[in-house]
Amino acid sequence: MSHFTPQELKNWQDGLVEANRCNIFCHCRACDREWVASTEVPCNCGSLLVEYLACWQFPDG
Repeated sequence: MSHFTPQELKNWQDGLVEANRCNIFCHCRACDREWVASTEVPCNCGSLLVEYLACWQFPDG
């Protein structure tokens, strides 16, 4: 059961999409490549073994 109205839930989800824009740190466990993206995408090497960290969750200081 949601504590949000459908519009409140949509607004919250839209806010997360905006917060993630160019703000997800990605690290491939297969080839050790690191990059920043807007969504959880696989690595260029084809691996799906990728760690994702939403950088906006951690303030700069």
